[in-house]
Amino acid sequence: MDFQSTATSPLSWTGDGLALGLLETDIQEGGSLVEAYQELDQLLEGALQEAIAEAEFKGKKGSTVALRVGGKGVIKKLILVGLGEAESLSLEHLRQGGAAIAKAAKTQKCKSLGIRVPSVRGDASATAQALTEGFELALYKDIRFKSKDEDKTPEPLAQVTLLELGDQSAAIARAQQIVSGVVLARQMVAAPPNDMDPIAMAQIAQDLAKDYGLKLEILEKEACEARGMGAFLGVAQASDLPPKFIHLTYTPKTGTARKKLAIVGKGLTFDSGGLNLKGAGSGIETMKMDMGGAAATLGAAKAIAQLQPDVEVHFISAVTENMISGRAMRPGDILTASNGKTIEINNTDAEGRLTLADALVYADQLGVDAIVDLATLTGACIVALGNNIAGLWSTDDALAEALKAAADSTGEKIWQMPMEENYFDGIKSPIADLKNTGPRAGGSITAALFLKEFVKDTAAWAHIDLAGPAWLDKESGYNPAGATGYGVRMLVNWVLA
Repeated sequence: MDFQSTATSPLSWTGDGLALGLLETDIQEGGSLVEAYQELDQLLEGALQEAIAEAEFKGKKGSTVALRVGGKGVIKKLILVGLGEAESLSLEHLRQGGAAIAKAAKTQKCKSLGIRVPSVRGDASATAQALTEGFELALYKDIRFKSKDEDKTPEPLAQVTLLELGDQSAAIARAQQIVSGVVLARQMVAAPPNDMDPIAMAQIAQDLAKDYGLKLEILEKEACEARGMGAFLGVAQASDLPPKFIHLTYTPKTGTARKKLAIVGKGLTFDSGGLNLKGAGSGIETMKMDMGGAAATLGAAKAIAQLQPDVEVHFISAVTENMISGRAMRPGDILTASNGKTIEINNTDAEGRLTLADALVYADQLGVDAIVDLATLTGACIVALGNNIAGLWSTDDALAEALKAAADSTGEKIWQMPMEENYFDGIKSPIADLKNTGPRAGGSITAALFLKEFVKDTAAWAHIDLAGPAWLDKESGYNPAGATGYGVRMLVNWVLA
């Protein structure tokens, strides 16, 4: 699909379809259009006003009208999308509007489409980027594992032109680079566990390094043993597949990096629960998505490598499966992490924090300015915040605010949770330094407190629990049912800030 932008007005657009993003103030009381759209309505022989009247369209956010306009001029299809109140118009409204337009254009089988929406704060570049992101993310469809030819038929839409925005080719390219990272994360999370295993994830890292000039180090089991990664290897020991500790590094091509960051993602390619086996109704069939943090990490790596900011970024994941065998770690075992801390295992299904423990120790030794880890870590976070909002814990107020600002700009919802130090007593062990789980109450908080024990020298650390938004049960806006790629765009904005 060819995406472009132009200064051309809808009055001069001669493609197959025309989409308009309308504000509530564009529709006057009684349903008539404001003067700015009356000339276009005349050109369309009244089709625009007719569509508004028949659908009782008022420009409300999320409302959509799509129709064929027959022989009324060159344009054959007309799409109207409501953007809500002018004073509250945001980039996220445009992403959602772009998604609605994309779906309507697909239904109408448009071959070429012109889109006109109001700019947010007069920023044509940001407007073009948001529209492109929403449009392309909404059209994404994972058909890799389909066998029928009709499932793989190309979409008829070949060209999309953003009208009245001038030349915004750089913004469109930036959006497409970021979307490519989101799509990679979606594909990784959605892939079945017999396809997306630790070996496959390591291969993706190798491909990213080769394609985008990233530095790559993959620590095999023996190298992890030499580093004393007993927590990570304790989880990995039951699997027949080898663990892979992935470390990708992006460095600026020229000049000195203005900051040095680390992103750490939980990489459990399948989580059976171990000997604390997940039972029926536990969602075990979706546990292929337990590497959502690692997927966001590698998706961000793909986007950032293309965007080439003046920032050094380390992308880290301790990748394995949590399986059952005669070698499996047992409740009651004590593991020793690479910083020397001992951990009593009281639940083998709390394995993600064990892999993250050694990954955080590793990242902490890199001398970075800040570490952010992402994990589908706890059901408790879903209980607290629901399926659409990630939890955020941090030891640094500035880092927390930067992440919240990045999430707000991308429309990815996040909420800061307390680091309640008194709750630490719940994960103290009488026979080791820590237990890997605490009481049921405040479970996502004690998980964050557990992880904090493995960051010593880096003052700015944040933990993001994306157990909810990494996977959705039903389609929502530009997010499909299933894997969403949550976190990629937020991470990119945080790095670029």
